[in-house]
Amino acid sequence: MANQVEYAKVFQKELDKQIIEGSTSGWMEENASQVIYNGGCEIKIPKITLQGLGTYNRTDGYTTNPITYTYETRVLTMDRGKRLRIDALDVDEAGFGLAAANVAAEFQRVKVIPEIDSYRYSTLSKNAEITKVYAPDKKTVLSTLLGQLGEVREVTGGEGELVIAMSRPVYDMIMLSSEVTHSLDVGNFNQGEIEFSVKTINGVSIIPVPSARMKTAYTFDPSNGFSAASAAKQINWIICPRSAPIAVSKTDNLKIIAPEQNQFADAWDIDYRKYHDIFIPDNKKAAIALCTAT
Repeated sequence: MANQVEYAKVFQKELDKQIIEGSTSGWMEENASQVIYNGGCEIKIPKITLQGLGTYNRTDGYTTNPITYTYETRVLTMDRGKRLRIDALDVDEAGFGLAAANVAAEFQRVKVIPEIDSYRYSTLSKNAEITKVYAPDKKTVLSTLLGQLGEVREVTGGEGELVIAMSRPVYDMIMLSSEVTHSLDVGNFNQGEIEFSVKTINGVSIIPVPSARMKTAYTFDPSNGFSAASAAKQINWIICPRSAPIAVSKTDNLKIIAPEQNQFADAWDIDYRKYHDIFIPDNKKAAIALCTAT
């Protein structure tokens, strides 16, 4: 039992790390550093209320700025789980640790990460206040992108880092565009503990995303994954401040049941439960741009 408990602790930590570093939207979790999470489906997000400048008075001095710093409780609406079963004949106790780690990591890579990415981008699309419908064409795609990027910078005043999440087919089209030669560069992009090179446009990082994860709406099945909703639109790209989305994903209460304790099968069971969600503060929505295909 002690080994199973230790396995669960290690797996839980590594699985959360894999989500951040392996998903295309892992950078959104950086903004959750101040979020308080104590298990379960609730988190606490800090909320700060400030006042503007006042006039300095030579007699009374400074006007006081009362700062309200509170925590707002939010519920992680995506409560997802699965029982992963490894037959006892396929792996003995000595080899269970490696086999279970491989199974859990592959399950996250193939099934969980695409679902989390898709949920995050579809939620961002619903909160974007700068919108455009455009049929991508390699002759005009770059100028169209730059036009929306300018709209976002008009809102932000040019302050803060921006990120462009772009559907892979549109990304490939831009690489072949006749407009591309003077605008694209290469830069470094940090996500979790890893750093990788990405294409940039006017200093803004472009993150290519599989088009299946870039829809405006999805249906999340109670028992078997997810799929694009029938009325979903294809997203060309989303432009948003890196500080805007607060994404949270937590592997909660991972359980490992050995074959001799399993009442349902002669197998190792790994009970996997993942809470995740994404929150966008109201004052950030005006700086989020969405471009969907016709």
